[in-house]
Order: sequence, then C-alpha cells, then structure tokens
Amino acid sequence: MHIHILGVCGTFMGGIAQLAKAMGHRVSGSDANVYPPMSTQLEQAGIEVMQGFSPDHLQPAPDWVVIGNAMSRGNPAVEYVLDQGLRYTSGPQWLAEHVLHGRWVLGVAGTHGKTTTSSMLAWILEDAGLNPGFLIGGVPENFGCSARLGAEPFFVVEADEYDTAFFDKRSKFVHYQPRTLVMNNLEFDHADIFDDLAAIQRQFHHLVRTIPGTGLIVAPGRDGNLRQVLDKGCWTPVEWFDLETEGGWRVAHMTPDGGQFDVCFGDEALGRVEWELGGRHNVSNALAAIAAARHAGVPPAVAVEALGRFKNVKRRMELRGEVKGVKVYDDFAHHPTAIETTLHGLRAKMQTGRLIAILEPRSNTMRMGVHAEQLPGSLKLADRVLVHTPANLGWDASQVFSPLGGKAALFGQVEAIVQQVKAEARPGDCVLVMSNGGFEGIHQRLLNALGS
Repeated sequence: MHIHILGVCGTFMGGIAQLAKAMGHRVSGSDANVYPPMSTQLEQAGIEVMQGFSPDHLQPAPDWVVIGNAMSRGNPAVEYVLDQGLRYTSGPQWLAEHVLHGRWVLGVAGTHGKTTTSSMLAWILEDAGLNPGFLIGGVPENFGCSARLGAEPFFVVEADEYDTAFFDKRSKFVHYQPRTLVMNNLEFDHADIFDDLAAIQRQFHHLVRTIPGTGLIVAPGRDGNLRQVLDKGCWTPVEWFDLETEGGWRVAHMTPDGGQFDVCFGDEALGRVEWELGGRHNVSNALAAIAAARHAGVPPAVAVEALGRFKNVKRRMELRGEVKGVKVYDDFAHHPTAIETTLHGLRAKMQTGRLIAILEPRSNTMRMGVHAEQLPGSLKLADRVLVHTPANLGWDASQVFSPLGGKAALFGQVEAIVQQVKAEARPGDCVLVMSNGGFEGIHQRLLNALGS
C-alpha cells in the first residue's frame, strides 16, 4: 500500500510515517519546512520527502493520503485530494485503526511535560524488557527515534490536545483510547483553536470518558483544573502524585537540583532515583511515569533503576555544545510555565556564571500575545534576556518586556542575537535557547561565533 503524508515533517506525522514504513507500506510525504531532526529520521527510514504541497506529489494517486493538522483548506494538495476524491484520513485516526487497536495503550496528556514523561515511560518499559512501541513528539536519546512499532501489547503515545485535522476538530487524544492515562497538568494554551480553558477541559473530559473501568488514570493532586475535569465524571481508578503530598505518589529527600530523590507511595519508600536530569518538573514527570509503568506490570524498584539510565529527549535541556567555557543549551519551552520551570532547572544545576536566556515567541498562542503579560515573570531567573521579535508578532514586545528593564533586549534578526552573545558571554555562562522551531539554526551559529 502506498501512503502519502501531508505535513510529514511534524514530529507526530513524521512518527506516523516511520510506523507505516515499519509495517511494510510504501511511504512518501510532503512538507513546506524540512529540517532536522525529523528530516534526518525520515531519510534514514527511506521515506521520500518532497518540498512544498504540489498536486504533482499525488500523481499517480496513493492508496491513502494521511493529512496533518497543519493542513487547511486552500492548500493546493488538500484541494487536489478533495477534488479527485482520493481516500484520506487524519494521523490520529490512522494510528488508532492500524497500530493502536488491540494494544495496551499508555497515553500521556497535559499542557507540559508530555514528551519527557512519554519518553521516560517508554524507556522504563524498554529497560524492563517489554519492548514497547511508541510515538512521541520528540526524539528520546535512549532510542534515537520518535516512533517504533515495538512488540505487543504495550504502546506509549504522547496524547496531544491539539485538534486532529481540518475536517475533525476533536483533540488528537480522543482517538487513542488508552488503558493507562497520565494527565500531567492543565493550563490554557493553543489559543488559536481553543476559546478558553473550559473548551480544553471539555476535550480532556472526552478523553476521560474513553478510559475503561479496569484502566488507570494518573493525575497531579494539586492541579485544580484537572480536578474540575474529573469532577465532571470519572469511571476509572485514579492514583494521585505530588512532590510534597503525604499520600499517593510522592518524593522524599530530594536534592536541591532534583538530581536525586526517593520515590514513595503512601508511607512506603520504593527506591532512590539518581539520574542526569534535574528540576522539580522532571521529578514530577518521573513520578507519573513510575506510576503508569506499575500499572503495566513494572515494579517501581525496576522503574527507579531504569530512570538512572534515562538520557532525556533532544531539545529538552539538551546541551548542544561548550566553547571556551560557555555552554549552549536547546529547549522546546514556549509557554510561560515551561519557560519558568526550565530556567529554574538550569539555575539549580549551575555552579557559577550567568544564565543568558534567548526566546523565540514562535507558537501561534505566543504570537497572538495570549501569555504576553506572564512572560516577564517567567524569565526573572535569567541574568540576561534576548528576545527575537519577528515581524508577525501581534503585540508590543518593548512594552511587554519593560518590567525586566535593562536585563532584556529585543532583536529583529537572529544574527544580531548571535553577535550579542558573542560580545557578552564569558567562561562559566550558560546560554539557554527556547523555541519550538528551528530558530534559523541559531544553536550552531552561537557555537561557531563563540569559537571564532
């Protein structure tokens, strides 16, 4: 069967392409923005990727066209699919029907931490010898790929609340029907498709309705927004986690940087994690992953040992290089809460030096200015803040960042940021780049400039 994927270089759709290829299908795809790491993965998998969305890419007609949620009416390839009556479906629907059906699905949902928690969970199952399948919105360094079929029954999926496709406005995760569900947290995001928090909560409750009574929901005890979701009706057992709670999943004797901590369930200590990661947010992610893995049959002591060998995810506090004593990190943070927790985690790891934060407000929600008022507070732990201000930014960046005073500087061109860092950075400093896109290859450009 020949499957052609529109929007193939997105992390989710690229994962779909790799799964379809592993199932023996001929797979091709089209996209407007082709850049690593997904382009590299697709090339290595032998998947033909075509630039742009020409109808020529669909000639001769494939057996199925899988359409990503970034595609909209008016796109030449989409219009051709509809005009010619080609068979089409969405990525989540294809995944549900061809991969997830009949498997024990472990879904990880939430505004923040989905990718990292999914990667932890997949690695715990792998380290326990269960060979899980997975589809994750990033590249876990323990695996080197974002998706694989694995062996039955277990399949870990990052359960995104973003909409499914232009013809299906339900959240992606409604299709997955997990047996084990992690809900990490819930805040307002994706203002381009959700009018308010209540609209997102409605989708989360649709997800809750799909979990069987013999399944398990793992949720944070202090998240009021998720409590409201579950209060609408829940037919599945819930296990709560929280760093400080006296019941449920919790931690004890945590070091300030989060590099070591004891895992407890109620009054019982189950083991001590000693790992490369840090930050309270990652400790919280670890608790959720351990709880979900136990539901799949992995003893917590085994999960704790596995996390000691966990190597994180590309673009999640990823050290891209160190030049002349200056470290350059890459992180996917693009929401004020994620920005603040990322800065907190790095600050806790730093011994000396300054923290230079570079931010690209790239997501649709960020460009709309929905979280603009929260940005200065989220960046307060940085010693220096350099912000890229593209022409399509829908708010006054100079006014928004004025509370940071001389700590913040705005730049219309990426090269200007590179030169500013080159002029300012000194040994012991950490440069943290935060963007959910390629950011014009700024990471390598910074390393090159610092070394010149």
